[in-house]
Formats: sequence, C-alpha cells, structure tokens
Amino acid sequence: MAQSVSGKAFDLSLFKRVLKYVKPYQPRFVTTGFLTILLALLSPARPMLIQYTVDNSITIPNADLLLQMTWVMIAILVLEALLQFAQTYMANWVGQSVIRDLRVQVYDKIVGFKLKYFDQTPIGTLVTRVVSDIETIADIFSQGILIIIGDLLKLTVIIVVMFATNWKLTIFSLVPIPLLLYSTKVFKDYIKDAFQDVRNAVSKLNAFVQEHITGMNIVQIFNREERELEKFEAINEKHMQAHLRTVWANSVFFPIVEILSAISLALLVWWGAGEAISGLVTPGELMAFILYIYMLYRPIRQLADRFNTLQMGMVASERVFKILDTQSTIEDRGSVTPQHFEGNISINNVWFAYNDEDWILKDISLSVKPGETVAFVGATGAGKTSMINLISRYYEFQKGTITIDGTDIHDFDLNELRKQVGVVLQDVFLFSDSILNNITLNNPDISQEQVIEASKLVGAHQFIEKLPGGYDFNVRERGGMLSVGQRQLIAFIRAYVYNPSILILDEATSSVDTESEMMIQRAIDILTQGRTSLVIAHRLATIQNADNIVVLEQGEIVEQGTHQDLLKKDGHYKELYELQFSEVV
Repeated sequence: MAQSVSGKAFDLSLFKRVLKYVKPYQPRFVTTGFLTILLALLSPARPMLIQYTVDNSITIPNADLLLQMTWVMIAILVLEALLQFAQTYMANWVGQSVIRDLRVQVYDKIVGFKLKYFDQTPIGTLVTRVVSDIETIADIFSQGILIIIGDLLKLTVIIVVMFATNWKLTIFSLVPIPLLLYSTKVFKDYIKDAFQDVRNAVSKLNAFVQEHITGMNIVQIFNREERELEKFEAINEKHMQAHLRTVWANSVFFPIVEILSAISLALLVWWGAGEAISGLVTPGELMAFILYIYMLYRPIRQLADRFNTLQMGMVASERVFKILDTQSTIEDRGSVTPQHFEGNISINNVWFAYNDEDWILKDISLSVKPGETVAFVGATGAGKTSMINLISRYYEFQKGTITIDGTDIHDFDLNELRKQVGVVLQDVFLFSDSILNNITLNNPDISQEQVIEASKLVGAHQFIEKLPGGYDFNVRERGGMLSVGQRQLIAFIRAYVYNPSILILDEATSSVDTESEMMIQRAIDILTQGRTSLVIAHRLATIQNADNIVVLEQGEIVEQGTHQDLLKKDGHYKELYELQFSEVV
C-alpha cells in the first residue's frame, strides 16, 4: 500500500534537513540568495525612473533628458534580465545537484534493505520515491523558498517606496489587499490537502501499473483484462479527481486576484485623478503607481503558486526521508573477511519466523561437511527456501546459531560473506543488457575469456554463439528473448565465474524441459564439484546422488540420510518418492 503523508505547508525541521544537502554547493546557493535580494531591491527602479521621466521630460518637454532616461531604463532592463537569468540558472543547478546526491543516497539505502521490506512494499511506490518525489524536491530551490523570499522582499520594497512617494495614494491602492491575503491563505490551505492527495494517487497509480505490467502474462492467461482495467480506471479516476481539486482551486483563486487587482486600479484612478486635477499628485506619480499595482499583484498571485510548489516539495521530502529513516537493513557489524570457505556449515537449534512467532523453521539442527552436497526436500511451505536464505543472511533468524568453518555468520563482514555464497534461483532474473554483462554483472575483474571458458564447461557456449552478436546479444527485460532453460544456464555461468565457496541451488531444474534439464544437470555436476552445495529440488531424481537428503515438514527436520537410506526407512521420503514416480508412470 502507498504511504499517505500529511505535513505542514512549511516544516522548518524538514527544510533544515533538505538544506544539509546544499552544503557542498553553498557558494552557489549563497550567490543565488544574493541575486534574489538584488532583484527585489531593483524592482521599483523602473517605475521610479518612469515617474521622474514623465514629470521632468514630458510634462515639461526636455528631449535630451528623455533620450538619456530612455537609455538608462534600457540599461536597467538589460541588467535585470541578466540577473534573472543568472539567478534562475543557479537556483536550478543547485536543485538538480541536491536531488542527484539525494537520489543516490536513497537508492543506496534501498539496495541495503532486508528482503522482508520488499515483501511488504510495492515496487511502484519505491519507484515513485526515487524518481518523481525526488524530482519534486528540486523545485524547492528552483521555484520555492528563494523565490518566495524574493517575492516577499519585493513586495516590502515596493510598499515602502509607495508610502514614501504618496501615503494617501498608497492607502487607497491597498484597500483590497487584506481580502487578497485572506483569499491566499484559504487557497494555500486547500491546495495543500489537494496536492497531498495528488502525490498519494500518483504513488498508487505507479504501484498498480508496475505490478500489473510485470504480471501481464497472468492477467492474459486468466482472461482478467477487463476486470483489471476496471480496477485501473478506479485508481485513475481518483488520480484525476485529486488533480481536479487543484484545478478548481486555481480556477477560483486567480480570477479573485484579477478582480481585486482591477479594484485597486479603479480606486487608484478615481482618487489619483482627483488629486492630479488638484495638483497634489503629478502625472508621473500616477503612472508609477499604476506600475506599482501591477508589480504588487503579480508577486502575490505567484506566491500562491510558489506555496504550492513548496508544499509539494515538502510532502515529497517527507516521503523520501521516511525511506532514509527506515530501519530495515541487515545489521552488519562483522569484521571477519574470509578469502575462501572450507564449507563446514553448522546449524544449531535455529528458529525462524517472518512475522512475530509464526515459526517457519523450528529448532533446526544440521551439519554440512566441506564439499558435501546436501539436498532439501518437502512439500511447498515446509521451509526449504527459508533455510537457505538464512545462510547468506538475506533474512535473520530469531533463535539459535549458524556457523561456517566455526565462525558465527554474524561475525563475517556481510559483503564478504555473500561473495563466498553463490545462489542459482528457480526464477532467474536477467537485466535488459548483454549476455556478457548479465553474467559478469559489470564486474571488471571478470574477463570475457573467463566467461567463454565457463560457458563451454556448462554447455552454453554453443547456443550463445548462435545468437545475433553472441555474448553481446541483448536479452531484453527479464531475459525475455531467451528460453527458461537458457536463462537457467546463464545463471549457472554467473555463479561459476564468481567462484563461490558455497553453492545454493533453489529449484534449479523445476521449470525446464527434459533436454534442458540434462544440460542443467551437467552444469550442476560441474558447478558443485569441490564445493559445499545446498540444493532444493522437487524432482527427486536430480538429487539421488546427494551426500545427505534432508526432509522438511512444517518447518522441522523429520528425516535425513542418503537416497538409499531414506528409501529403506519407509518414511516421508519414500512416500514423496513413490508419489512422484507414480505420477510419472
């Protein structure tokens, strides 16, 4: 489920946390702030120059002065344009630099999460956090806080200049301002809730689309296109309604601003004309005040947009920081860095549960000698996969100990531990990349010659060479251009070139045809040679030569021994064996 986040329009503690990412770029950020202040101070310059020009070179004709003032105003305009360009570019540069660093940190945090976290969190939600939410944070700098400060400073400077020029004219001009400020507050509060709904809707939409496109084969196989389309339409409708709330607010607020602006101008003209006739206001002052009114209302109107941007950035920041604050990583306090394992594994009284005390494994004890092949069999849900996940600490067990070569697995550096344990899964995941890169995973220490040699050993070189481009052939997303058996062979090559001390095979032959199974069985024989190997298999024919077969039932070891020993016991294993081979017959 997507997380809902509600926060303040401007959370100071949250903003301070965002600002920590600005520290490496502090000189540019400070320069951007300085330019923002300078632009605000320059804002009344043109109306003041126009007032002086009208009163001194038009009302009292003076062609030379008029020409001089025209050039001065052009110079001021060019200067403002250059400063505006520099301010906008540097604000965006800082924003993009911040989110680049933040995105790397978030991704690094995510790849360190426990597998349990991914079991409970939709992938589409994480995609939203890493991509669109972080992108929104950049707007805090490019369109948010600095621009808001600049606009507020500009308003202050203009109002001070107006009062200094003619306080009566200023008071008449600002009569609608209290109503405008109230309208802006109402709009800001409403739009904050609307934008939170938008972000939640986007997150749910991304999660749904990602999940259903990934599982599109199931949708089509079971003819569920129409039903899933209905669910998508419902989520998409909520997304649209959330956006329409923001559109409605903008549609109401901006006409109000225009009306109040027109009222200010009307009051200015009505009062100012009478004052001008009486000689109390000069034509230049009246013209300058008209420009001041436009300069006042434009920032006020834009302030609402800026607050929208700031609110969206704050909501996005809170979402992203929730990811960074999530404590769901495997504790890595070990310091032992093994270069190689002999492969002596000892599992002592291990209890494991995914949730609370709903035990998946119960009081498991098992010894594996170096170089042995140990197979795990049992019904679905018996705890076979859970058992092997504990060896590499993908999940943490609650009770007991597991040691490798006499050292507790918690004492090993986590990365070094996992380097020594190779895993070949039933559901092989390949990236949209070349076969070579899928095997090496872009490890510069593994050469193409090593990959080719390994491919020949496991019997995959021949089919790879026939592909367009050979080892440079792009397998596309999830390896969709290859068969199940070919993907499995790629996984074996990947494990082989990494040269692990301990090998784990999880259902490696359960989803392939007979011909592919023979190739894979040959690859298994090569890969397990001289290595401690833990094998999960439904097809009992593939593990008859294992040194030890462990039978699991409801999280407990009920039998163990060689294939022949277990058949003689006339117990669970023999029952599984006879059931499986009677189905074959």
